[in-house]
Amino acid sequence: MGAFDPDALECLAAVVEEGSFERAAQRQLISQSAVSQRLMGLEAQIGVALVVRSRPVKLATAGQLLLKHVKQLRVLRADFGRDLRTLVPGSTRRAFDDERISIAVNADCLATWVLPALRELAHHGHPLEIIADDHTLTHQWLREGLVQGCVTTQAQGLKGCKVVAVGQMDYVAVAQRAYTGRHCPRGLGMDNFREIPFVAFNRKDDTQAQFVAAALGLPQVRLNQLFVPSAEGRLEAVLDGWGAGVFPRLLVQGMLREGRLCDIAPGTSRAVPMYWHCWTLESEVLDHLTAALVRAAQNHMSVEPLAA
Repeated sequence: MGAFDPDALECLAAVVEEGSFERAAQRQLISQSAVSQRLMGLEAQIGVALVVRSRPVKLATAGQLLLKHVKQLRVLRADFGRDLRTLVPGSTRRAFDDERISIAVNADCLATWVLPALRELAHHGHPLEIIADDHTLTHQWLREGLVQGCVTTQAQGLKGCKVVAVGQMDYVAVAQRAYTGRHCPRGLGMDNFREIPFVAFNRKDDTQAQFVAAALGLPQVRLNQLFVPSAEGRLEAVLDGWGAGVFPRLLVQGMLREGRLCDIAPGTSRAVPMYWHCWTLESEVLDHLTAALVRAAQNHMSVEPLAA
């Protein structure tokens, strides 16, 4: 099997990242038929289909392997661009603008400690892409080769990846002060947990149910839930009296001190271990990213970091 056409590889990545041949063509500044021809050329070279031509386009198994190869090349080119900029400042920034580093994180980490970790990388011009998903599902983005790293609750590493335990997110259940006085003045209990609406991220978010079950000593619970797909949006809804929510202590500790929010399960918290997974490439960019995330996590999380 000969070397792969770099333009065809980037077409594959564009089709998957954009979700359609049309948008991939717009991004690549070529015609849609040219995108199809380049992709068919790759498929002919390999001998199997690379994508499922649906809406949005999905990767076949061989496509997942090839996309991971494309993203590994991007990391290596990003390393080269970084080294060359050090040698000749400003000379290669435009040439390496597309060597984007993609990571998957959950909304709570994104709203608390991840952005401070990425500040230096962003200020130094590293192209970044952050994909938000449930903390139990970010692992899948890495498994499918769609990102180079992820923050997840999964401790088990993937083949070809390293795992670093970064710490624990401490979660508490809160509600607006006036709402607490009306609906749960004595706190969360067996008599009221079914009536209190809990504001969750989406239908995949089981954080609220797991917290309530543990707080009440029940094997599992069914909650009355509302869905707001962002950490800040959920918090705003709780502050507006929509119901209760389970949040990282980092996010709400100031509002608890100010009295805007009340802890409706005093003395109860849930510590959720967090892990950083990334490819085991020899890459200064990935090493720098890993060090920044670990440092920020340990600086911001309220519980001592786990042993690696």
